[in-house]
Amino acid sequence: MTPKQKERIKNKIKKIKRDLQADKKHWGGFYHDGRGLRYLPPELYLKLEDFTGALRYFNWFTKNFPEDIGHPIFLFEWTITLFKTKRIEQAEKKAIQTFVSNTYIFDKFLQKESLQFEKSESSNWQLEQLIEYFNYTINQEYLMDFGKWLESFTTSKKFYDFANRFIELRQKLENEPVGNTRTELIEIEEELIKKYTN
Repeated sequence: MTPKQKERIKNKIKKIKRDLQADKKHWGGFYHDGRGLRYLPPELYLKLEDFTGALRYFNWFTKNFPEDIGHPIFLFEWTITLFKTKRIEQAEKKAIQTFVSNTYIFDKFLQKESLQFEKSESSNWQLEQLIEYFNYTINQEYLMDFGKWLESFTTSKKFYDFANRFIELRQKLENEPVGNTRTELIEIEEELIKKYTN
């Protein structure tokens, strides 16, 4: 990347931050961000390979959007950032959150065939079509170390135990009608996710 290209990316980040500040001012000290600008900076920081800058941004995001869990690609970028800044335990937890939000994303990154099975997908973020907009691969030079780590983590007993139970619950939810059993399954799933991500 040329210095000019880097400068253009840095200017994009600055513009997004200015627009977010203007949004906050407009809404009387609260962020509204109906355009979803808050999700854009991580990709730009990663293009610059500025992982410290990305980490600062995610810390800011957590503080200013505490109820916003993000979307799968955003969570994936967060996982990369945590790995690259040597926060491995946090990266594992964020990887699990990423998998929960979209079970296809890791296979796409690792260039493996996606496992196809019937399961409950309760939001558009969980659908396989999302990965059409996913531009990260294990072959990108700056992500090769992350790719090796992710491959190792996703074949670990810890991840298998979580993923198998999560998928089992999602499959049970697929055809379970509204009622006590469905509520119980959702509660079990929530507890499982908390156990592995808190």
